[in-house]
Amino acid sequence: MIPFHFDYLLPKDMEETIDLFLVLQEKGKHPKFFAGGTEIITLGRINHLYTEAVIDIKGIPACKTMELDEHYFYLGAGKTLTEVEDANYFSLLTETSKQIADHTARTKITVGGNICGDIFYREAVLPFLISNSQVFIGGSNGVSLQPITKVFQQRLQLKEGEILLQLCTERKYLQAPYVTVKKRKQGSTGYPLITVAALKIEGKINLAISGLCDFPFRSDKMEKFINDKRYSLEDRVGYAIQQLPAQPITDTEGSAAYRLFVLKNTLIDILYQLERWGN
Repeated sequence: MIPFHFDYLLPKDMEETIDLFLVLQEKGKHPKFFAGGTEIITLGRINHLYTEAVIDIKGIPACKTMELDEHYFYLGAGKTLTEVEDANYFSLLTETSKQIADHTARTKITVGGNICGDIFYREAVLPFLISNSQVFIGGSNGVSLQPITKVFQQRLQLKEGEILLQLCTERKYLQAPYVTVKKRKQGSTGYPLITVAALKIEGKINLAISGLCDFPFRSDKMEKFINDKRYSLEDRVGYAIQQLPAQPITDTEGSAAYRLFVLKNTLIDILYQLERWGN
């Protein structure tokens, strides 16, 4: 049970949502944007989050979008992971999402909630990072469209009162060869040791990693070595691992050394699979 009371608000559009946030913030109510609510409940129960008002973004039309046109796939931040799975427009995203939590939780967890959450795994962002997707961000100055690789630095860099509305991915990435792997300490449930998503596009392998460090990331330096065929596959992976953006974490799921061991073997397997696809 959450040890505090809060008001629930469901505005009908982005402008009303932003206005509500600013008013509630001015009143000192520590407002939080709400999509599926799983993280507010999880962190609220253990006193890692407090708010007196939650603002549900699912009333914003852009957050409810899921459509494919001639050039792009548009996905609203308010769509749940199970809705993404059922529609299956973007196979890499589907397979990555299916490995997050359990089915019951995924009926509530939204794409935007996972990407913008405080729980550091944020695995739903991996397919968007390696597909060079763009994000629509709403705020008091209107809506901006920005590359996710620019605005996602350890987490989505939203200013106070801004909202992730929608993600946009070019169609060419939707059918690109891919591999997504989630390694756990044991079994098929619980938090991961690491999650790796990779795809091959125009002869180049893009990859992103969650769970290794205390933030998900895509690294140009790692990809440079991953794609350098002057070296053996094992050497490419070894050199890539030397380019990590931060130290691997040690927690109850596994030590830093064990995470690196798992990562090395996972990357070798992924490269082997993707390179069988040729150019």
